[in-house]
Amino acid sequence: MGRQWGPAMRVAEQAGCVVSTSRAGQPEAGSWSCSGVILSRSQGLVLCHGGIFTPFLRAGSGALTAAGAAFLPGDSCCEDLRLHVQWSPTAASPAGRPERGRPGLCTPQCAGLEPGPPARHRGRPLQTPHPAELLLLLSCPAFRAHFARLFGSETAEQWRFASAAPDAEVSEDEEEDQLRALGWFALLRVRPGPEEEADERGPAVAVAPLGALPKGAPLLACGSPFGAFCPDIFLNTLSRGVLSNAAGPLLLTDARCLPGTEGGGVFAARPAGVLVALVAAPLCWKAREWVGLTLLCAAAPLLRAARTALRRLRPCAASLAALLPPEVGAPWGLPLRDPGPPWAAAAVLVECGTVWGSGVVLAPRLVVTCRHVAPREAARVLVRPTTPKSAKIWGHVVFATQETSPYDIAVVSLEEDLEGVPIPVPTEHFHKGEAVSVVGFGVFGQACGPSVTSGILSAVVQVDDTPVMLQTTCAVHGGSSGGPIFSTCSGDLLGIVASNTRDNNTGATYPHLNFSIPITVLQPALQQYSLTGDLGGLRELDHVSEPVRVVWRLQRPLTEALWSKL
Repeated sequence: MGRQWGPAMRVAEQAGCVVSTSRAGQPEAGSWSCSGVILSRSQGLVLCHGGIFTPFLRAGSGALTAAGAAFLPGDSCCEDLRLHVQWSPTAASPAGRPERGRPGLCTPQCAGLEPGPPARHRGRPLQTPHPAELLLLLSCPAFRAHFARLFGSETAEQWRFASAAPDAEVSEDEEEDQLRALGWFALLRVRPGPEEEADERGPAVAVAPLGALPKGAPLLACGSPFGAFCPDIFLNTLSRGVLSNAAGPLLLTDARCLPGTEGGGVFAARPAGVLVALVAAPLCWKAREWVGLTLLCAAAPLLRAARTALRRLRPCAASLAALLPPEVGAPWGLPLRDPGPPWAAAAVLVECGTVWGSGVVLAPRLVVTCRHVAPREAARVLVRPTTPKSAKIWGHVVFATQETSPYDIAVVSLEEDLEGVPIPVPTEHFHKGEAVSVVGFGVFGQACGPSVTSGILSAVVQVDDTPVMLQTTCAVHGGSSGGPIFSTCSGDLLGIVASNTRDNNTGATYPHLNFSIPITVLQPALQQYSLTGDLGGLRELDHVSEPVRVVWRLQRPLTEALWSKL
């Protein structure tokens, strides 16, 4: 994963753990488990997801959505709750130290896996699970408010945050419990064993202030897929991505997480290992399609809520609240507001009647988008830049390719200059395998500005040694059409997103397989129009060769072929 990630990986793996709940004396009732973050090994403080505690709530899961409910004391759960935390030894521990009394592995019910016999040690040293005490359940009110705004009302039926696929058999009660607990977390305290040494516990984590990281900032998610199932295999699995979008403490990342990683930590690459957020929902579905994004809750406001709750619930626990890790600031090299990569601001929202999509600014009065976003020449178009969010400029379509053209392109001329928007530099060369980023208004539209997703340039398709199609592994969604692809390293503009892929046989959409038009196809014609107003070069896009049409045949809704969803 490179030098950039080495320090962050070490911090993430030392802070990662798995938390299990069960009923005392009732092994037949099963167990529930999730991932967690060890906030301070020296104090035994752990933060994990609250969903695994819903079966134990005396008042049922409805207590989580009661008016004004921001936290619940530990005794809100039944007395038969048994709680254990398991982690890997720290770097200071003797590697491979024999484990005494290692129990059989518990299987989380939510993972849908069948219990098996105790697993043999497979080479990864693990600590024996430690008993723990539930201090409190807490949520972040701002997270819940933004969640209701973005995913409530008329859009609620389109979104699903259960830990199983839409077609999986999950009861309505189970799904309701998961949704109620989505923004809830639990603060625990581990009871140390008599032989445990303080130097094995490691340092406390550092926490990033809310809003300190920009969209596109690299992130590292650390969690245990399937919770307590086979921790010697799955404990502290890593996934790399970027901060895709943010609405207050509600964050999205394209780091790929699985059921069981709820409560896992998400860390920054710079400064190394600073805790940014916890996983709230590892799988997001929209209109029964996986969007390839993970929902997060920022750690800083969550810990502020924990301090407030501890002081109110336990007046004698003020010293415990003081032990929670503080937020880092400029002395640690983390600015309070990072403006992020300048190229991200070149993406704009394009509205043409009731249709909207993304676009990219190529000159102060010139925007390029897709034909299916702005399909008619002379049509009035409204363009909204990223900054300031309130700005909007009218324009009209001066050119749109014909329906028969494989290149899905429209050019918009604006009535005013877009001030303060950086003009991207078009690339001249493509490097297969290079890191790339897509910026577009998929998923949330204009509610939170554009989203950024990361990946690599997976293919450069050529005809007669000329690039005619790009493929990337970035997650691309409806609304991203017309958005730009940039080289993450240089910031150069590589192309314009045209589509992702849907399998007509299964109906599945693949956000990580998408197609874009190389900017080298468009640049000569766009430059000619900018200098002379001549549309001749652009109209040549309607008369491309048959080999180019064959390459782009995936855009046609043929009966037995893949086609564009966007």
